[in-house]
Amino acid sequence: MKQVDRPLLSLSGMVLNNAAGQERLAPKRKPPWLRAKLPGGEGYNRLKSIMDEHRLHTVCQEAGCPNMGECWSRGVATIMILGDTCTRACGFCNVKTGRPPLLDRDEPRRVAESLALMGLRHVVITSVNRDELPDGGAGIWAETILRTREACPTMSIEVLIPDFEGNWPALQMVIDARPHIINHNLETVRRMYPAVRPSAKFDRSVELLRRVKQQGVVAKTGIMVGIGERDEEVLALMDEVQAGTRSSGDGCDILTIGQYLQPTLNHLPIDRWVHPDTFAHYREEGVRRGFKVVESGPLVRSSYHADHQADELSSIQDDRARQNADNMERLLGR
Repeated sequence: MKQVDRPLLSLSGMVLNNAAGQERLAPKRKPPWLRAKLPGGEGYNRLKSIMDEHRLHTVCQEAGCPNMGECWSRGVATIMILGDTCTRACGFCNVKTGRPPLLDRDEPRRVAESLALMGLRHVVITSVNRDELPDGGAGIWAETILRTREACPTMSIEVLIPDFEGNWPALQMVIDARPHIINHNLETVRRMYPAVRPSAKFDRSVELLRRVKQQGVVAKTGIMVGIGERDEEVLALMDEVQAGTRSSGDGCDILTIGQYLQPTLNHLPIDRWVHPDTFAHYREEGVRRGFKVVESGPLVRSSYHADHQADELSSIQDDRARQNADNMERLLGR
């Protein structure tokens, strides 16, 4: 075997599921621009009561989202279906991993009923990975969307879905249920996949977004920064996503970019704190590369301000429709 020098520093203690007692890097002190609102208030308590009563999970709680206080206080949350146990163990994610419980066939009904009580204009639904299921949970996904559309006809539905291990008929079940926005996060740049998303494939995720966009559904994706990528790789990712999803007309519609925050000492370490000015630069470059809406900032998560993103996209589409109608009127000489 090829001989290599002994590493100066071992990162084994920073990798998920390693035993205690390994050497660890001290966590980085947060910069002043990373401040989140603490949970509380009437809106927060009302939402929590509905979640508890209907035995629902939220990614806000399971992943320890820093925006939970702000979002819940204004009546916005991200419902997590298919249980609270993921079959994958990504190095950045705080959702617990292991053998999931039996499939809850009644979950779609409870989700729809609880959302009807909340009276929201826009909802985000996500899930854990259920790779042990033949369809990856796509059947539950489709039923949840259909029941929610029936119970909440005036509410827009955004779904944040897994890759279903490239099972395209399973993905089609979700697309056929016709949510308004389908989000699938790339999470990081291509080079970082072995460390950040070892069970996923960059090209497979781009292909998923292409199939969504090809069938006329709004496509959305998101990434974290500060986990080891370089700025030029972030820009290259934007180019790859747009090139890979632009089969006819526009490419991917929405992009979110936020700071990676290490959930525990057993997760991948933070490489750098990305300055707000850099996030502003990412936003400018994303729009220049064809994304219609780019939400970029230190505390941004894929579901953060999702309702505002939907409104902004709708406004852009309305403006384009009016411009096209005006152009047609001019061409017809009216």
